[in-house]
Amino acid sequence: MRDYGMRTTARTAARAGIDEGLRAYMLRVYNYMALGVAWTAIVTLFMSANPQLMATVALGPMKWVLFFGVLGLGWFAPRLIFSGSAATAYLAYGAYATLWGLLISPMIAYYMHMDGGILIFRALLITSITFGATSLAGYVTKKDLSGFAGFFMMASIGLIVAIVVNAIFFQSTMASLITSVLVVLLFSGITAWETQQIKAMYVAGDMAQAARSKAIFGAFMLYGSFITLFIHILNILGIMSND
Repeated sequence: MRDYGMRTTARTAARAGIDEGLRAYMLRVYNYMALGVAWTAIVTLFMSANPQLMATVALGPMKWVLFFGVLGLGWFAPRLIFSGSAATAYLAYGAYATLWGLLISPMIAYYMHMDGGILIFRALLITSITFGATSLAGYVTKKDLSGFAGFFMMASIGLIVAIVVNAIFFQSTMASLITSVLVVLLFSGITAWETQQIKAMYVAGDMAQAARSKAIFGAFMLYGSFITLFIHILNILGIMSND
């Protein structure tokens, strides 16, 4: 009986240690994510304050360079993050946040000048609530969401194609609204799935380098979902306000 009690106490202590380590790991992920969002905000504000530079870098044909740059870095950055070099990992994440800031700066500038940024604030608030709720759901749920990975990938590709086709050929406001609604629904699910995957990557005995790489990669994943949600929620609010 005594041995059983000692084993139970040891397991409880080990479990408490893992829980504490997991909380610290997830906090590190969210902190990195918040830094990425903050840096993107700085980039967008800088570009908005310099309209000529913004016109050169983020409008016209260059916007497609930025768009495909974001997609390309989104594909290759995980390899750079897990390269073993802390500098490379930070640089890849910083470059990703910078490209996003450059890409969305015309949209942010437009809404800032339209209503003094009120719509942007509303979109940011709704995005934060949506992201927080879905990320929390992914963290606490016992249901394995990994089976949705294939669907999330195919649906994301389909929506990217739809957005590009509409932007180039149709330029339909209604199509833009519909795709934005679908993107928000899709990335709400993706956020929950990503959070569960990030949680599953945690290993209590990880070396400092591995733990840092996992935290940056987790932040990279969640950052992309947060920014995507924000853009399309802002688009929805903008279209509705114009109507």
